[in-house]
Amino acid sequence: GLKCQKLLDVGCGSGGFLLELAQHYPEVESLGIDLSSVMVERTKAKGLKAECIDLCKLEGKYDVITAIFDMMNYLDKKQLKRFLGCIEEHLEVGGHFIFDINTLFAFKVVAAGSFIKDAGDRFLTIDSDYDEEEATYYMDFTLFEEENGCFVKSQDEILQYYYKVDEIQKLTNLKLISKKAISIYSNETEKFYLVFKKLK
Repeated sequence: GLKCQKLLDVGCGSGGFLLELAQHYPEVESLGIDLSSVMVERTKAKGLKAECIDLCKLEGKYDVITAIFDMMNYLDKKQLKRFLGCIEEHLEVGGHFIFDINTLFAFKVVAAGSFIKDAGDRFLTIDSDYDEEEATYYMDFTLFEEENGCFVKSQDEILQYYYKVDEIQKLTNLKLISKKAISIYSNETEKFYLVFKKLK
């Protein structure tokens, strides 16, 4: 129900959301940005506009800015404050910022645990847990890939940070106007979809 002529999707990934948007609202002028050049190229391959650029270095203003699929949870507190400041700069007065965040339940119960996938020439393990003291969720990836009869091991780690809604409110001048609880895997709230508005 929001009026939107120009939309910016931050952390657009491979452009799935922008593609849905283009199919249902072709009149909206949209741009996706991502720090991964690989993701940007995949978005462009779908016939969508995308740039590999940091939000704070981007020019222009937008009616709606989105940051979905956990994007906000990947930012530590210092990064989050900077990010929200840049969101405010790029929003038109009366514009809306729409994003989702994971709940504590999602980190501690839904996403924690181990996963193993054996595909013969590839073996993947994922171990994840939530650190209560640091308010941080981590995922450790270990991949074994067969090369010339031997298996080569590679590892990586992904961190996400837990934020209460009121913590985010304190970091921005934007006003919270909508908060929707989402449950996917259980009866408990796993995500909040939030809408903030730039009043002046």
